[in-house]
Amino acid sequence: MPEQPTHGEATKAGAWRAIPRTVWALGFVSLFMDFSSEMVHALLPIFLVSTLGASATLVGIIEGLAESTTSVTKVFSGWLSDRLGHRKWLAVAGYGLAALTRPVFPFAQTWVEVLAARLADRVGKGLRGAPRDALVADVTPAAVRGAAYGVRQSLDTVGAVAGPVAAMILMFALADIRRVFAWAVVPAIVCVLLLIFGVEEPERSARAPARAKAPIRISEIGAMSGAFWAVMAVGVAMTMARFSEAFLILRATDVGLSAATAPLVLVVMNLVYALIAAPAGGLSDRMPRWLLLVAGLAVLVLSDLVIAGLHSPLGLMTGAALWGGHMGLSQGLLAALIADTAPERLRGTAFGVFNLATGVVLLGSSALAGELWRLVSPAATFLAGAGFAAVAAVGVAALQGPMTAKPRS
Repeated sequence: MPEQPTHGEATKAGAWRAIPRTVWALGFVSLFMDFSSEMVHALLPIFLVSTLGASATLVGIIEGLAESTTSVTKVFSGWLSDRLGHRKWLAVAGYGLAALTRPVFPFAQTWVEVLAARLADRVGKGLRGAPRDALVADVTPAAVRGAAYGVRQSLDTVGAVAGPVAAMILMFALADIRRVFAWAVVPAIVCVLLLIFGVEEPERSARAPARAKAPIRISEIGAMSGAFWAVMAVGVAMTMARFSEAFLILRATDVGLSAATAPLVLVVMNLVYALIAAPAGGLSDRMPRWLLLVAGLAVLVLSDLVIAGLHSPLGLMTGAALWGGHMGLSQGLLAALIADTAPERLRGTAFGVFNLATGVVLLGSSALAGELWRLVSPAATFLAGAGFAAVAAVGVAALQGPMTAKPRS
């Protein structure tokens, strides 16, 4: 007789079957957009420096502005999706805006066009994130909601790995960055078409009426607990340590990798990140979050020291793997700590304030990284990152008492 599945196996199989088709479609939407984005991002720093003549400082400013734009846009996108009551079409606007930027990169003649395209792309990312995640919640039964978000994130990570791999293959085949950028248009178009025709949004009557308040209200900021502000201080220090990953690409060329092989650094980083993220997320529910955050920051310190100290492709790949380990251990922990420390009625405001503050700081950290690269050395950029990460780790350890205090509701 064939072996019967255990109760646990049957439960898992049922959970997978219970995930709505819309969630799978949204996962593939994320996959194709990340595929397209990483094809460009894996080569963009090299393109800016070697083809357009930009300095490392300018690369840092462009990347800092781009990522800051995402953080600030996120403050308002969830609120806007609640107000409009149509999450899908706001997500379409976000993904569509990103897709429209793709043809700019192969034809760019100055860094100004690249900056404009990057800003528009990141506005699109900020617009689509909250409505997409809210749509997952709208269509998924509560019993399998965790599995649904896991599916979407896993498919997103597949795209983040496939994009740099495709960029390397095309660089070997075409030996032309601009032609690789042109091919990135294809998955972006597939993404938008899949979202329009493959994703169904529930009728508005199936959801609560859209009566969303403004995402940040000044009158409520003062009601935040000391625990929240302790998390905010740690988040700012971590943001200073986590400058743009564009500097990993630039370091790849600095240690001797060609433009065709430089994207390998992102492949290594994302593979390790993907392997560690899910187990680390489960672990954070079974042990103090602050302790896992310290571990993640310690790995980032080690990553920066390896990248700064070992001027070789092997040293860089080792450092990139450690960087991915840091991402897997710490990504999402700050969000969980904010949810833990903010009063329940003010969580939306808390996330808005946090995204706004870290978005502004990210611009400064990437600009500083570029200046250190230009004025001192590439190694100095990563040594500074190690220093900020160490300060953040000490801060977490020192503030773990306030951070674990229960907020007043």
